[in-house]
Amino acid sequence: MDVGLSIAASGMIAEQVREDQLANDLANSSTPGYKPTDDVQSAFGSLLMQSAGKTVGAIDTNTEITSQVPNLSQGPLQTTNEPLDFAITGTGFFGVRTTTGVQYTRDGQFTESAQGDLVDANGNEVLSQSGQPVKVAADGTVAASALGVFNVAKPVVQGDNLYSGSSSGKASGVVESGTLEGSGVNAATTMVDMIASLNTYQAGQQAIQAINQTMQEGASAAGALSGT
Repeated sequence: MDVGLSIAASGMIAEQVREDQLANDLANSSTPGYKPTDDVQSAFGSLLMQSAGKTVGAIDTNTEITSQVPNLSQGPLQTTNEPLDFAITGTGFFGVRTTTGVQYTRDGQFTESAQGDLVDANGNEVLSQSGQPVKVAADGTVAASALGVFNVAKPVVQGDNLYSGSSSGKASGVVESGTLEGSGVNAATTMVDMIASLNTYQAGQQAIQAINQTMQEGASAAGALSGT
């Protein structure tokens, strides 16, 4: 395959991945505790360019999105005065028990289950620092100190505003009640990034069209020469 075609095609695929992530971030611009994702892009390698037996330099070949890392910067705090709304100021995550094990979230918009436990939007039990379910008091309140704040190394996005990872004890963040952490997505910036990504994708399309036209012209010229 022509090197230029390969570079342009891999760049377009990378921008498709980026567009999907940006669209997901934008859709969660009002989701409590949501963290946007930063894409890490790298080249597959370099091709050594030579002419007449002499090295003339190197050209990067294909690129790809190698990883997607959540941006855990503190989101804005919003006072709701709802007794079962909580936010973490600083580092750390709330722990919840899911059907696949303990996972973590920054979304503190909780409710009370029929059993009197504090649960998240998916019905997962919210955990104390000791890993036990948090009980809601008879007056419908929960002390902020009852919720665990877990330090999670290298959290991995799992969907539903949840993360997996290994907890290494209590984090330094402080829980506030009657408050929610807003989404970390800046809608205006994300829209600008989406437009830039689309422009890059379109540039790849134009490069492929130009290379294709050049190859067709070259083939036609070669065919004309062979026919003489």
